[in-house]
Amino acid sequence: MPRSLAQKRIARAEELAKTHVSVGDILKFYADVARLQGEMRARFATRAWPLPGSGALDVLALGAIFPKFIDQLAKNATPQLKQAAMELKKSGQEKWGALLHEEWQGGRDQFDLQIAFVCRAFLQPVAELAREQVQLSLKDYFERICPFCARRPGVAVLRPEGDGAKRSLQCSFCLGEWNFRRIVCPSCGEEDNQKLPVYTADEFDYIRVEACDTCKTYIKSVDLTKNGHAEPVVDEIASAALDVWAHEHGYEKIELNLMGM
Repeated sequence: MPRSLAQKRIARAEELAKTHVSVGDILKFYADVARLQGEMRARFATRAWPLPGSGALDVLALGAIFPKFIDQLAKNATPQLKQAAMELKKSGQEKWGALLHEEWQGGRDQFDLQIAFVCRAFLQPVAELAREQVQLSLKDYFERICPFCARRPGVAVLRPEGDGAKRSLQCSFCLGEWNFRRIVCPSCGEEDNQKLPVYTADEFDYIRVEACDTCKTYIKSVDLTKNGHAEPVVDEIASAALDVWAHEHGYEKIELNLMGM
């Protein structure tokens, strides 16, 4: 039986945790989160969900498992995250239901980072399901935000096409992908190659920082033509050393990943 996306991400995170010690704990925790998300996908796969931002979230349907999700999440979380998660649970359904709804509508920037993580981790598999349940024609879509939920991209992906590679952007929330031109900044639309520097490191020869000197932002690009075993969401987390370089050179990430990096 083919492995699910969650299983592939879990396996990749556990593999990279063994070879990238500096982010090993983060990757192991991500694997725990991915397991919980996989369980949620299986539980809610037969329900219909509105796309994030386009309809009201059925908090009552999710409310039965949100406290249990927090309990499982907190087992291997950092002390700070565990405390924030348990306080959120104790705040009551009206409070955390409102926060989940706000995250669903795209208001995460107003949240505490710990609370934002809990809400995003919980809702991400639901967002994936909602995205998979709709049929959108992406043939002529080349915009800088996700066509499904209007969020910003979290990572770029290069996939084999003919003798070269085509570039796509992957949503930071619903993880949907859409094609995007190679030499264009996903944040401001800059097209001047001289203003779009690229940085790579030997440790991650298949991942590069794609920066923009016009808006001073960057996104990381995972090249599957160089490493077909990579899982973009996971490998983007594992390559945290590239984020350090980008920050030291004055660039801001277009969108933080699930782990807040």
